[in-house]
Amino acid sequence: MTAQRTGRSGREQDGRTRVTVLVALGANLVIAAAKAVAGLLAASPALLSEAAHSVADSLNEVFLLVALRRSRRPPDARHPFGYGKERYFWALLAAVGIFVMGGCFSVYQGLHALRADGQESHEGYVAGLSVLGVALLAEGGSLVRALHQAHRKGKVRDPALRTVIGEDSTAVLGVVLAAVGMILHLVTGQVVWEAAASVAIGLLLVYVAYRLAREARDRLIGEAVDPELSGRIGTFLSSQKEIDNVAALLTMRLGLDSVLVAARVDLAPGIDSEQVELACVRIRRRITEQWPQADQVFLDITEAPHTDPHAPGSRRRSRASSRPREA
Repeated sequence: MTAQRTGRSGREQDGRTRVTVLVALGANLVIAAAKAVAGLLAASPALLSEAAHSVADSLNEVFLLVALRRSRRPPDARHPFGYGKERYFWALLAAVGIFVMGGCFSVYQGLHALRADGQESHEGYVAGLSVLGVALLAEGGSLVRALHQAHRKGKVRDPALRTVIGEDSTAVLGVVLAAVGMILHLVTGQVVWEAAASVAIGLLLVYVAYRLAREARDRLIGEAVDPELSGRIGTFLSSQKEIDNVAALLTMRLGLDSVLVAARVDLAPGIDSEQVELACVRIRRRITEQWPQADQVFLDITEAPHTDPHAPGSRRRSRASSRPREA
């Protein structure tokens, strides 16, 4: 029942995240087209950089929609722990897209503008600034929705939602930078302001891409749960009367709501095999009940020798004389 509730809750959260991504995708597609047209008419490097930014965001949101669908596939023979890590793979691709299509193109636009001969026309700049104003409202609305969903969750662990928040935050800041660069260009007649805005947008996107890629990499190569959760699980295991010592506790995130827990424990003296099996079933069940995300629990049992429990050092056993038992 706990696993069913967890799965149902995860699907409901995915549904809300999917709507958030679709809202961001719709806004970015419209804005990308408007920015591209206005940027070409005005020959504005800042506007063209923002158009590339919106195109990159749109493609990345397509990646995120694919991740939401594929990561919920049930386990099979080839992937017995499920497909939860697909979210992190697609999030990594999204980060690469932000870096290449957004960051590198924007930096190129800025450097190219600095090498121009200065005979640029300011026609179309009013329309371009109007487009940026509309983009600011659209991107801001998408960001507010994503932040509202994150607030409801309490903690943002979903890479799709984190990516949308990162994209929308940088989009809002990028629009502001582009508008400031265009206005200063109009006022001073110096293209360096707009070129600097374009380069700043590019560097901002490179930084966001780096942060998203680093988080996705950590999850893909096998990241442990946070120390607080690991400590609570370790304390629970140590408190069980059948367990004398927790020799090792390993955890790994398999997805948003799936965690693997593997513990090597030494048993208390005088426990027979039947008691061991019953204790293992009870301990695994209680771990899953208290922490529903811990849906994969493995106990590596070391059976204790039958010694006098009152003898000095009886709670310390030699591993050489222990017989491993897996449950």
